[in-house]
Amino acid sequence: MKVVLASQNRHKLEEIQSILARYQIELVLQADLGVQIDVDETGTTFEENSELKARAVMEATGLPALADDSGLCVDVLDGGPGIYSARYGAPACKTDWDRLMHLLENMRQIRSEERTARFVCVMTLAYPDGRTLVARGTCEGMIATEPSGEDGFGYDPVFYLPAYGCTFAQMGKEKKNAISHRANALNRLCQMLEEQP
Repeated sequence: MKVVLASQNRHKLEEIQSILARYQIELVLQADLGVQIDVDETGTTFEENSELKARAVMEATGLPALADDSGLCVDVLDGGPGIYSARYGAPACKTDWDRLMHLLENMRQIRSEERTARFVCVMTLAYPDGRTLVARGTCEGMIATEPSGEDGFGYDPVFYLPAYGCTFAQMGKEKKNAISHRANALNRLCQMLEEQP
């Protein structure tokens, strides 16, 4: 099955392709089909924003479209930055590094035991016939006091997993892709695909 990824992010494409490698899904980036849509994420939940993106790209291409909306939810920040993770600290914060440093600054006075957080990912697969599949995945961790690691992107250098003794950015792609929020959402989505008649 050919599926369009509703994203401009090649890092995300590579990560999702790696996770989906065992399934019969050919994933292509929307830009590779000449589709340049920047969907307004006007939803108030990961689910709403994921569906908005999937439907817009499905309608533009006529192919099934897969979209994710994901973010970092920090308990002491009342679940923030949450759905605003990619725009956290805007307009001053323009890069992933700016946002990561802004997060650390906002948490400078927070004790280690209160730095609990989770990555959340919601995947929506929208079909041209109107069907949608929606799957949510999470990964629990802590916010480190400083960045560590060279792999990964976004908040990965400060997302620390106590059970593994490292951040997502120190973990290596293969291990991260086995346990991440995105992997958990995709695995659930694939279960749903297998359960379809």
